[in-house]
Amino acid sequence: MSDSERELTLAALAEKEKLLLSAGNDYPDKIAALAKMIADVILAGGKVLVCGNGGSAAESQHFAAEMVVRLTEKTERAALPVIALSTDTSVITACANDYGFERVFARQVEALGRKGDMLLTLSTSGNSPNVNAAAATAKDHQMTTAALLGKGGGELAKMADYSIVVPSQSVLRIQEEHLFLLHQLVESIQIILSPEV
Repeated sequence: MSDSERELTLAALAEKEKLLLSAGNDYPDKIAALAKMIADVILAGGKVLVCGNGGSAAESQHFAAEMVVRLTEKTERAALPVIALSTDTSVITACANDYGFERVFARQVEALGRKGDMLLTLSTSGNSPNVNAAAATAKDHQMTTAALLGKGGGELAKMADYSIVVPSQSVLRIQEEHLFLLHQLVESIQIILSPEV
């Protein structure tokens, strides 16, 4: 390992530690509040749609997988109704071709979302046109909207019913924190729903 590689890794670790120290005290209450919102939707017979772009799309799919299947082999429970909107390439490409990329998530919210459901959005900036369009459509369908954000939250922080904003300008650190938050959400939701599920 070169000195520059080592310095890069040490700098990233220092940045991550600083971020955890600055945000860590806020996370437990924020995670608990969002977990309760999601659990309430599920207990009322609703479902959660989740979306994001790029790395946030991958994390959306990761969250859906953990909710539908399970987080760890130690936890056996019923499957939970969560759908990632970044998985159907036929729908995404047809919509992008016919309506434009800004509608790829909103169109799916129109098709799948119902009053009482939730849209959970992930965005490092809060200013992605297609994610924000999905949130606006969810509002039109009387769905609850929640967001995991960074960089101050952007426009999406103003639109969402509830948001957790990672206090960082770094896409790398924001995405790392989002994954942590998603794992903690799943664990909290499982506790809230047990033994109902």
